[in-house]
Amino acid sequence: MAKGIHTELTFERAIEESLLQNGGYTKGYSEDFDAQTGLFPSYIINFLKESQPLLWGKLANIHKDEVDKKVIQRLIKEIDLRGVLDVIRNGFTDYGVKFQMAFFKPESTLNPDAEVLYKKNNLSVIRQVYYERVGKNSLDMVFALNGLPIATVELKNQFSGQSVENAKKQYVYDREPNEPIFLFKKRALVHFAVDADECYMTTKLDGKRTRYLPFNLGSNNGAGNPLNKLGYRTSYLWDKLPDGNDGVWTKDSFMDIIGKFLHLSVEDFELNGIKKKKESIIFPRFHQMQVVRKATEDARNNGAGKNYLIQHSAGSGKSNSIAWLSYRLSSLHDDTNKRIFDSVIVITDRKVLDSQLQNTIYQFEHKEGVVQKIDKDSQQLADALTAGSNIIITTLQKFPFILEKIGEIPARKYAVIIDEAHSSQGGEATKKMKEVLSSKSL
Repeated sequence: MAKGIHTELTFERAIEESLLQNGGYTKGYSEDFDAQTGLFPSYIINFLKESQPLLWGKLANIHKDEVDKKVIQRLIKEIDLRGVLDVIRNGFTDYGVKFQMAFFKPESTLNPDAEVLYKKNNLSVIRQVYYERVGKNSLDMVFALNGLPIATVELKNQFSGQSVENAKKQYVYDREPNEPIFLFKKRALVHFAVDADECYMTTKLDGKRTRYLPFNLGSNNGAGNPLNKLGYRTSYLWDKLPDGNDGVWTKDSFMDIIGKFLHLSVEDFELNGIKKKKESIIFPRFHQMQVVRKATEDARNNGAGKNYLIQHSAGSGKSNSIAWLSYRLSSLHDDTNKRIFDSVIVITDRKVLDSQLQNTIYQFEHKEGVVQKIDKDSQQLADALTAGSNIIITTLQKFPFILEKIGEIPARKYAVIIDEAHSSQGGEATKKMKEVLSSKSL
């Protein structure tokens, strides 16, 4: 038995050490966790004081000795109202003082202050967190961003006779979903079940209805993870990816996921004549994360003019991959801080993608008109192209009809994302599209 405990602790310790030494994390402590609120209050206060001292001073003048308590109360109210993801991205206001709860990596280097603020983020790893309001159950690991728990991890090691399946069962049977840290949308946004070989994740603990998705690299065109001669098969989570990039949980990678991938999906439906909403938090699958990052990085290095083929199997989240990629490409800058693409054009025949794309991107960028949906006629498409709208969603069929209407478009660079490329790539319409976008010079 002792050996079993030892190997599990060894696994846990290896992950923590890697994140502390090379992953950009700080060490947190279970005693700093408040099970009643599901937060690390002292980490929140420290982050606000250190990153936004002038604003903190203003509030301290208002609340005096009660400033810590009042700020935490206000933050909890905002999270209850809007969800933790929205608060992380857009901050919260107390007595007219607006705090940011996180700072994300800037798209360009035009504002050096943004890089300084990004470094103020405190991503902490906390082992054996006693999370229950009444009781003594603990979680193997919690990751917190500036005091807000964003991920929980259950670890198993096959040497102790348990696997990732036991970790999944532990979440389902031993973890009460109504404990504050597990509250859907309001505290931890993702829960990982991990052993030495495989990883699964879920964004909602819901007892026996909890749904897990694999978060593996894939191996030999199948499931699971390839053999890793240097260590655990799942080390891509905390150490390095096979391509040499930083692991998924390392600070830059996780901040990127929180800032540009995670989103709240809301579907409206009717049940017995009553309108209802189904909400789910979307955390990228590994293949989605990789394809978006790799295509973006290649476009940053090589600019416009290259073709890419992305193969997604049915049900593997193609719509989300398109939404994430569109947003990234529309805000992509090169080393001289110039935008690489003037417009991103998404070509699809599916109405579902229209609304999904708009809703997803709106969560990253609270601006009207970032996404221009072409739902009327070819004149509307001509106007959007002439105006240089950021992201344009249209059908291929509209292009042949706009040549007469459009005059010369200024020389521009476009990223064109074609949904179902195999069904709509060929033929006259594609030729016309190229003709339109190349300003009739082809």
